[in-house]
Amino acid sequence: MDQERTWREMNHLYKEIDGIYYELVKSLGLSDSAFLILYALLDLGEGCLQRDISNQYSLRPQTVNSSIKKLVAQGYLQLTPGRGRDIHLFLTDAGHQLAAKTVLPAMEMERRAYEGLEPQEREQLVRLCQKYNRLLLAQVNSPRPAEED
Repeated sequence: MDQERTWREMNHLYKEIDGIYYELVKSLGLSDSAFLILYALLDLGEGCLQRDISNQYSLRPQTVNSSIKKLVAQGYLQLTPGRGRDIHLFLTDAGHQLAAKTVLPAMEMERRAYEGLEPQEREQLVRLCQKYNRLLLAQVNSPRPAEED
């Protein structure tokens, strides 16, 4: 494959992954952001902070905040004050039930798909994705040439 074709295929694959998650989350009856908040609480552990979720999942703080407010209003999350302005996030009983029937099965699907790769493929996939993300971020953060009129 030539460079242009493989670049397009890789971009298509990234978009396809987004589409797979969109369909998964939609089938669970959750919004993307609600799914991510619940996922983060299972991944990072209860008691994590809003900024932990924003940082770990590259989400805007405003998105995380509005999703948390909705989940609190729906009775799935409770907020507990910490030091200073820190607010810790915890699932309620209803939140645990929701996560158990939505996020945990999704995590298991991810795990089974990942385990379908050979051990060396897993390591290579992670290494290459990390490298690509670093290179892409460097491009995003580099000065752009002035556009010609």
